[in-house]
Amino acid sequence: MKVSAVRSRTMRAVKSRDTGPELLVRRLIFGLGYRYRLHRKDLPGKPDIVFPARRAVIFVHGCFWHGHKCKRGNRLPKTNVNYWKAKIKKNRIRDARHRRTLRSQNWKSLSLWECKLGNQTSLSRNIRNFLGPS
Repeated sequence: MKVSAVRSRTMRAVKSRDTGPELLVRRLIFGLGYRYRLHRKDLPGKPDIVFPARRAVIFVHGCFWHGHKCKRGNRLPKTNVNYWKAKIKKNRIRDARHRRTLRSQNWKSLSLWECKLGNQTSLSRNIRNFLGPS
């Protein structure tokens, strides 16, 4: 298979919702006793998890796609590097704009990074601190 065909197949498999990291966070939140809504299209950025009564949202970000400064997020594909740098930069700018808009509408937001989801105790504490009592 040619490199471009492999790349195309790989990119087609990438999902924007119901990803593994998102499902992990949703199971944890539900287990903590919080109830939520998913992907509200009327909110900036269509947040992954929405708590309407608390006016709070959670974004579960993939490190590569959203340009996190970790080992996983700092890598780039070997081909078409300029395209990927520009795309990730636009994603970061768009994410910041969505957070600002949410803040201006009196919503609070939390971004959870894919690389930080392994420590369930820390993640639970972070979510509880963000949301308050369940």
